[in-house]
Amino acid sequence: MPKIDTAEEVLNVAAPLGFDAQAIPIESICTGQVEVPKQMLQPEAIRARLAAPPAWHPEITDENRHVIAADIIARRQAAGKVTRAAVLIPLVLQSEGLAVLLTQRTNHLRDHAGQISFPGGRMDEGDKDAIDTALRESQEEIGLSADHVEIIGCLPEYLTVSGYSVTPIIGLVKPQAEYVLDEFEVADVFEVPLRFLMNPENHQVRVWESAQGSRRFYAMPYENRFIWGATAGMLRNLYHLLKV
Repeated sequence: MPKIDTAEEVLNVAAPLGFDAQAIPIESICTGQVEVPKQMLQPEAIRARLAAPPAWHPEITDENRHVIAADIIARRQAAGKVTRAAVLIPLVLQSEGLAVLLTQRTNHLRDHAGQISFPGGRMDEGDKDAIDTALRESQEEIGLSADHVEIIGCLPEYLTVSGYSVTPIIGLVKPQAEYVLDEFEVADVFEVPLRFLMNPENHQVRVWESAQGSRRFYAMPYENRFIWGATAGMLRNLYHLLKV
């Protein structure tokens, strides 16, 4: 099986129709990695960390290894093969601790059907910046009011295998009594405790082998939910930011 070793090849290897990520074997679990200190899972600590981040490096995996090749990104952007997008990483202020709000996409969508993702989407011409995109899309997809969101920072751009250049925006969110879902795009919305997602013992590395090569990706199964791919990759970067 040939190993993918160039950024251009990684960007071109996408999962086929009907791809079942849960069926992909687990290569390893991140047991033994540095834990995020409990105090860093508090709103004030995360706000302070994003305001004055220490030196840290986003993780490079097969999912986003091509971010190190700026020339390739530039060429693909010029050819119209990269779509600018933004997502909101909503940290919900629950009494028992912060929780991450996630969505389950509907099964009929062209891109990432049925997958778990953050609320967000591609940038519109009328959007001023990535924050504008993330808030607008969150309102459209799940009825999350911008008045309930305090933007506290962002993570580095994440370029997906499917060709999206995604800016993850982090916000502290006041809980809403209910969410109004866009029934075309969103099948469900749910929360996962931040402490679970920031525990490396819950981070799996899975390897998909195909005729075109192999692709490693992260997965973070939670109860009956399977969080993987770019969503898990962005959560890993949040983990790296908070653990240092």
